Amino acid sequence: MGMPVTVKGQVTIPKAIRDRLGLTPGSRVAFDIDPDGQVVLRKAEEPAVPADDPLDRLIGCGTALKGMTTDEIMQLLRGDDDSDL
Repeated sequence: MGMPVTVKGQVTIPKAIRDRLGLTPGSRVAFDIDPDGQVVLRKAEEPAVPADDPLDRLIGCGTALKGMTTDEIMQLLRGDDDSDL
C-alpha cells in the first residue's frame, strides 16, 4: 500500500507502524538507507533537554500551567521567579 506525498514532502505513517514503533505526537523519526537502497524508518533519539532549563518539566504538558496568571507564566518564562510551581 502506498501513501501519497504532499507538496511539502509529508506522508502519513500508518497507525500500525506508529503503534509498532511507539510513535506519539511530537515523536521524532529518522530515515536510514540500507546498502540495497531500501529506506528504513525508525524512532529517533529524543533531543536532550538541558538540566538547568526551568521549563523542562512542562514540556508537552499544558495542564501544568492551569491556574497560573499571565504574570506568573511570564515570570516563569523570563526566569524572574525562582519559586517552584
